[in-house]
Amino acid sequence: MLIFLLKRLMQVIVVMFVISLVAFSIQDNLGDPLRELVGQSVSEESRQLMRTELGLNDPFFTKYARFVGNALHGDFGLSYFYKKPTLEVIFDKLPATLELVLSATLIIVVFSIPLGVYCAIKPRALFSRAIMGLSIIGISIPVFLTAILLMYVFSIELGWLPAYGRGTLTSPFGWQSGLFNWQGLRNLILPSIALSSIMLPLFIRLVRSEMLEQLSAEYVKFAWAKGLDKYRVWFIHALKNTLLPLITVGGVQIGTMVAYTILTETVFQWPGIGLLFIDAVNRVDTPLITTYVMFVGFVFVLTNTLVDLIYGLVNPTVNLAAKG
Repeated sequence: MLIFLLKRLMQVIVVMFVISLVAFSIQDNLGDPLRELVGQSVSEESRQLMRTELGLNDPFFTKYARFVGNALHGDFGLSYFYKKPTLEVIFDKLPATLELVLSATLIIVVFSIPLGVYCAIKPRALFSRAIMGLSIIGISIPVFLTAILLMYVFSIELGWLPAYGRGTLTSPFGWQSGLFNWQGLRNLILPSIALSSIMLPLFIRLVRSEMLEQLSAEYVKFAWAKGLDKYRVWFIHALKNTLLPLITVGGVQIGTMVAYTILTETVFQWPGIGLLFIDAVNRVDTPLITTYVMFVGFVFVLTNTLVDLIYGLVNPTVNLAAKG
């Protein structure tokens, strides 16, 4: 375990270095941040003076070395727009995104496992065929179209649910969230359904295929030969081994959803880090853009590491040291 963690630590360092280099390299192609900072009324001499004060005129490697040196001390720079440290800005918006991702994850888990298992147990049933057909459609439709359709039907036409915003926030445990009141939950329903629509069809098909593979395995045939009850064979023997690959895939996809929230948050104006990134791009807030890219990359690496650790605990036959 210790060897695995040390290897993963080295991988984190290399991955974060590459991500920081790529993110920092694209800054000059995003536009001039002074355009958003000072507008058009400032003279060219004043612009050049501000560029010098901000270090924008320095050579690329000078700017990158300064950024890395500050980042090693936890300083990722100040946001041009918010005038605050970029990490502080991201952490202010992060609870909204985590709230959305956790809600979408709950929807995926609750629906994908029973539907996938049913489609594997009764593959020729009409309901199974309908589920598989809808899953193909779900995979094919982009998330922003799903979000717009949900907004049109349930907010504009029916008027049942709010179309934008996070709703009323309360903080009974010191964390401001909409999960603790009905208005906040109503605002969360449509964005979480839209975000889950990315992964839900994929997981239904994954559970079905893994379950079918387990049902055709020799140990399941032996269980049938012993005369075990069908529910025991399905849900104790086959389903248990079906869930093992889902841990790996599911953990990675949860990390992916943190990045996928950009489109969902933009459509529903959900005040998370995805909408924050879009606003930063529009404002050419390059320190905030770089910090966001590095933060999302770190989430991917951290999620993969935690998934491997959980998989090693669930399946002790996995050699984490060798896998690392």
